[in-house]
Amino acid sequence: MSRYNYFRRKSSVAKAGNVEIGGENPIRVQSMTNTSTLDTEGSVAQAIRIAEAGGEIVRLTTQGVREAENMAEIRKGLDAAGCDVPLVADVHFNPNAAFKAAETCEKVRINPGNFVDAARTFKKLEFTDEEYASEVEKIRDTLVPFLNVCKAHSTAVRLGVNHGSLSDRIMSRYGDTPAGMGESVMEFLRVCSDEDFSNIVISIKASNVVVMVETVRMLAGKMNEEGMSFPLHLGVTEAGDGEDGRIKSAVGIGTLLSEGIGDTIRVSLTEDPEKEIPVAVKLREYIVGREGHDTVVEPDTVLDGASRGRSAGVPGFENVGWPLVAGLDFPSVPGAWHKVDASEEPVLLGDTVPVVVTSHNANRVGEIASWIDRFVALGGKNPVFISLGYEDNDLEDFQIKAGADFGPLLLDGYGSGIVIDAPAFSLEEVNSVALGLLQAARLRVSKTEYIACPSCGRTLFDLQKTLKEVKEATSGLKGLKIGVMGCIVNGPGEMADADYGYVGAGPGKVSLYKGKTLVKKNIPSAEAIDELINLIKANGDWKD
Repeated sequence: MSRYNYFRRKSSVAKAGNVEIGGENPIRVQSMTNTSTLDTEGSVAQAIRIAEAGGEIVRLTTQGVREAENMAEIRKGLDAAGCDVPLVADVHFNPNAAFKAAETCEKVRINPGNFVDAARTFKKLEFTDEEYASEVEKIRDTLVPFLNVCKAHSTAVRLGVNHGSLSDRIMSRYGDTPAGMGESVMEFLRVCSDEDFSNIVISIKASNVVVMVETVRMLAGKMNEEGMSFPLHLGVTEAGDGEDGRIKSAVGIGTLLSEGIGDTIRVSLTEDPEKEIPVAVKLREYIVGREGHDTVVEPDTVLDGASRGRSAGVPGFENVGWPLVAGLDFPSVPGAWHKVDASEEPVLLGDTVPVVVTSHNANRVGEIASWIDRFVALGGKNPVFISLGYEDNDLEDFQIKAGADFGPLLLDGYGSGIVIDAPAFSLEEVNSVALGLLQAARLRVSKTEYIACPSCGRTLFDLQKTLKEVKEATSGLKGLKIGVMGCIVNGPGEMADADYGYVGAGPGKVSLYKGKTLVKKNIPSAEAIDELINLIKANGDWKD
């Protein structure tokens, strides 16, 4: 793995039905149905639409044994239609459902946060070292029999950790941290390794892009330390819809793919599942297109946060917010600025000279990172603005590519600002993408952020319609983060850093949260948005 030169991380191979994941295989694209898994006809029809769009793996929620058993009927329906896409059973809180699903599906997702540990209460628990070790040993007691069923049926396993579903036990020792997320999955992986079970894919996700990227990087390093190389599935949970969902996903997934990490991906949008697939395919193809690029110089010194904020003393930029956006914070790139191609050797300039760096390498992200690291290592203190151009005519293509390019640089601290040249789009459209990039990287908040799940069979209301209504009612509240979640599986945890939360609690019922605190329970859905507005007003966060 390298931030400068693109090549795939070497992983072992897992197999779900006829689809191999990892190794030399292509990066696989997948999605999840939002139908009830007891609705055989509806689930078959939606799985076919996902497959026809290019989805290579389809996941369905399996809350209980009945849903797990019905996966066999869905499989029959797909086979009859000539669709051999592998099915993944998504299991939470119910090991019995996982055991049954292992007999009926090509792959079973279990969540280390709730497969053995009790449902989280967000309470601080205290464990002695001996008590903690005893709790960890309970994992083995349940996991080993499950793995034996998977072995007997050639069923793959996905160990899927979500930021929003860490157990109280893990949080008591590690807190709500990337380290806790990593250890949650490593506990299970060590048992799998002891049992010589390797048909595994790992996912470790968060709605916060910064947390997601840091955690996956950390996990990849930890696995390497312990001699493991299992395939990794990537995704930004609760990314939302529209431009925000696409940019957020491209920044998170694109950053890791650009480092060669990732063997299968899902772009989680609060839209029809089949609409996720073209976005994921475009992102995959854009990153993979860097293969065989001209070699980038590997700096002798790898720096963190290489250039952001190096702007003191530059005339005209003393009292501005960083990072800057060309065309918004300043009208153009003045001729007095020093323009450089990242293929050139860096040289020192006067400290007050702003620098604009671009690249024409197929891996321009890596080349720009290399140039900035080498420039700073020389002693350069100038503000460095990253300039990239896009010839696309399709707005979605532009959003995805910009996210995949700027994401790795912004997340790792490169750049005092960004310069985007996209002549096919209006200045308003370009600025919207630029600000979306900065917000996804948690660098500059310019609008309301919505943490919204893509919906699944557990969702008991029309989440797409509800998200639209919540946006219409609250989009003017700049700087607020609002969670719109279909159910409680990940809801309260995944939106933990949201200011307010709207969470499905049952048929026609919604619960409202202030941060992690449940404020109003089981509100009729017809009243829920008005109650959300009242809650925001009561806390002094409403602005007319």
